Amino acid sequence: MTQTPSTPTATRAAASAAAPGGPAALDLLFDPRSVAVVGASENPQKWGYWLATGALTGRGRRSVHLVNRRGGRLRGVPFLPSLGALPGPTEHVVVAVPPGQVHGTVVEGLTAGARCFTVITSGGATADEERELAALITDHGARLLGPNCMGVVDTCSELRLSWGDFPTGDVGLVSQSGNLALEIGRLLARSGQGFSRFVSLGNQRDIDAADAIEALIAHEPTRVIAAYVEDFRDGRRLVGVLTAARQAGKPVLLMAVGRSEASGRAAASHTGALVTARATVAAACREAGALLLDSAGELVDTAVALLSPALPAGPKVAVAGDSGGQGALAADALAVHGLTVPPLPPAVSDILAACLPPGSVPGNPVDLAGAGEADLANYARVADALLFGSGADAVLLTGYFGDYATANPAQVEHECAVARRMAESARASGATLVVHTMARDTPALAVLREQGIPVLERIEHASAALANALRWTTLVPRPAIELPNPAGDAIPDGGYETMRALLRSYGLTFPKAAFVTTADEAARSARRIGYPLVLKAMGLAHKTEAGGVALDLRDEGALRTAFARMRSATGAAGYAVEAMTRPPHAVELIAGVRRDPAFGLVAMAGIGGTTAELLGDTALALAPLTDDGARGLLLSLRHAPLLTGWRGAPAVDLDAAAAAITALARSAVEHPELSEIEINPLLVHPGGAVALDAHGVLAG
Repeated sequence: MTQTPSTPTATRAAASAAAPGGPAALDLLFDPRSVAVVGASENPQKWGYWLATGALTGRGRRSVHLVNRRGGRLRGVPFLPSLGALPGPTEHVVVAVPPGQVHGTVVEGLTAGARCFTVITSGGATADEERELAALITDHGARLLGPNCMGVVDTCSELRLSWGDFPTGDVGLVSQSGNLALEIGRLLARSGQGFSRFVSLGNQRDIDAADAIEALIAHEPTRVIAAYVEDFRDGRRLVGVLTAARQAGKPVLLMAVGRSEASGRAAASHTGALVTARATVAAACREAGALLLDSAGELVDTAVALLSPALPAGPKVAVAGDSGGQGALAADALAVHGLTVPPLPPAVSDILAACLPPGSVPGNPVDLAGAGEADLANYARVADALLFGSGADAVLLTGYFGDYATANPAQVEHECAVARRMAESARASGATLVVHTMARDTPALAVLREQGIPVLERIEHASAALANALRWTTLVPRPAIELPNPAGDAIPDGGYETMRALLRSYGLTFPKAAFVTTADEAARSARRIGYPLVLKAMGLAHKTEAGGVALDLRDEGALRTAFARMRSATGAAGYAVEAMTRPPHAVELIAGVRRDPAFGLVAMAGIGGTTAELLGDTALALAPLTDDGARGLLLSLRHAPLLTGWRGAPAVDLDAAAAAITALARSAVEHPELSEIEINPLLVHPGGAVALDAHGVLAG
């Protein structure tokens, strides 16, 4: 059995990941002793009305002041003309005034002693002006949320400084999209859950995603952390905070943009096409032990699954369905996510046979075949048999449970009692119980939800939620690797000759080669190196497509012919004459390192050669990395069987391949003047690894 996420009382992130002042610095954001809403309004069509109304719900816990220079009142509370008119200092100021008044309001708030500002206002300010506003606030020891944000909510401290409904629950949400937060809130409410805290990040001029998530780690009522982030700013610091959340036992469910081609960034190499923004975030999440998800619905379903009494310890699932078709489709949906539906032990089949109609075959999936309709207690009997005796890590009930009392109200109490028994059995067994049903919002389902049992509306959602819960239990954060210092002299360019010399100094192997400018030089070099040869035009990022590579040249005549053709096609000034290398059972890999604006250096390994972009079979990790980490990247590829021995072929030297990738990453870390390095192909074979081409891009 794997326990559900814990609720530590004061877990702090690692020092390297800590925001200025740490989580405690945001106490005044979530639970101030006094709040002032500047721009309060009596008009329900304005933001100032909803902010003021929300603030007033916490009057039993804190002082609330409403400010509007035109006067007025709301719910008996008079509007004050300015922050200077407050009877005493205020800790948290909410700014919902026209753009031209924001700066003056902040100055007035600082004079009044404010230590935290939530700036709702958007538009009218340049990025530089927003940064100046943030500097003004932080230079006075205060903090800024926003600008251009939807506000902040803490359901535990009765702080509601936002528009919209925020149901109370165990999920802390950090989001750069306000409307997405409202969608998540509605989905959580339908699932019987809600928010502990909500932070709308806005433009993140001071408080950013890492700050907000770090505060949620230390917040005991928050059991699951959800986040939607578009701008990662300091990605390495965020990885540190995500790792701290994992170590505290709090799952982080992250959504991010970057899967589309439009969100990628062009580069002068294959690496630029293969290392997308989404793939980089996914690598960061894997290393930190967080889950990267695709939609608000998947996030909510996964959160609910992670909040269940126990999490699955393995992939085995026992399925019970109201019909054979439902059970079979459930088994297929589970298989899509890598979960299994194994046969049942004979003793369990015997117990089930007593619950099912005569002639039924009690296998896995279990076909209730009308047994539930005949006696609702059979649901509990079948669930007990599967939870306690099947050896499965999870039990999935699919069909109509919870709906029978809709047609027959006399069964409401009975159906609720059955639901209560199933929840108790799940808690006692230590196995995970998930219910997929076509019913909705019935008393029996409310009982299940109150007991923490996930109740989901679609079988594919239930399967994905189970798989994600298992995935979270198996993620292990990567230990931090200390970044080495720059190596010294910067390299002058990213050409093959320069990169070859650099990478050889890090231990990589290349074939014998000479760099020439004329056909006569090429011929003389060839006699020293020996045939067969490869001729390459220098200065081209994609040599093959430009006609800049000639292979298997076996004599001087072939070399001169290729040289003339290549010079005509490419106009290159320099060429490499290189020994032809073709060891048996070799596989072409691509290895690269790219400097991401947010996450720094990202290492990539994949199936290479001219089909690298066509296959798109790559894996990423933050650089630097260890040999074990590089080996893991290679084994995670879809085509990894080609490396480990496919159809009787000998395995390649994975240790040599991993060492080459590790050395490549280290060279990039120690040479910050390079924004990108690539080896394509890296030829790996049973006897070692040899780099056949290399390319670099200078930063800037």
